[in-house]
Amino acid sequence: MIYLPAAFLSLLGLTAMDKRALPSLFVIGDSISMQYGPFLEQYVQGKWVYDRKRDDGSSSANLDNPAGANGGDSGMVLAYLQKKVQDPAFNPDLMLINCGLHDIKTDVRTGKKQVSLDDYRENLEQIYSLLQESGIRMVWIRTTPVDDETHNSKQQSFHRYAADLEIYNAVADVVFETRNVPVIDLHRFTQNLGADLFIDHVHFGEETRARQAAFIAGFLAHYID
Repeated sequence: MIYLPAAFLSLLGLTAMDKRALPSLFVIGDSISMQYGPFLEQYVQGKWVYDRKRDDGSSSANLDNPAGANGGDSGMVLAYLQKKVQDPAFNPDLMLINCGLHDIKTDVRTGKKQVSLDDYRENLEQIYSLLQESGIRMVWIRTTPVDDETHNSKQQSFHRYAADLEIYNAVADVVFETRNVPVIDLHRFTQNLGADLFIDHVHFGEETRARQAAFIAGFLAHYID
């Protein structure tokens, strides 16, 4: 049997108490959130206990085909949360939520959106109601920009359009602002960082991810104060 010094055990106890005393933060979003996530987790250390939707054995290697840690479209986020809130142990103090990039996917042949605008609105309203009933506070994150020319020249199976994104973001604004849900405008922040931000058809480089995380962490620092 190994005996640990009493001082060491006390230190472990204090560390555990400190961790429990911190508010808990849970993130669910698309691949953009997966990429700024490690930076955000680093930046909120000591202020929040960070967690997010994680891989459940499903590969998230193909970011265009949401699985695992990728929250996907608004219907997928709603379905995930409907199941998640059934777990009594799931009770974060705050949730950061985003969905939109997968919703606006446009079939090249038919022009049909993956999630219609009306369904998008309804899904967001249900997400809000579900969290309200569960006593979980939420913050909405506006969906990041799309460059039509860059995106649609590199992604042939489906297209995305900045004009659609503006409309979907505007609908989300109405849903959440009328319900007094705080909104982080990651769309405008990212847009204001300048040109040449994309590394493929929709994702950003490491520097941009770090800046996005810092912007969100700044909001959270103000929120918790």
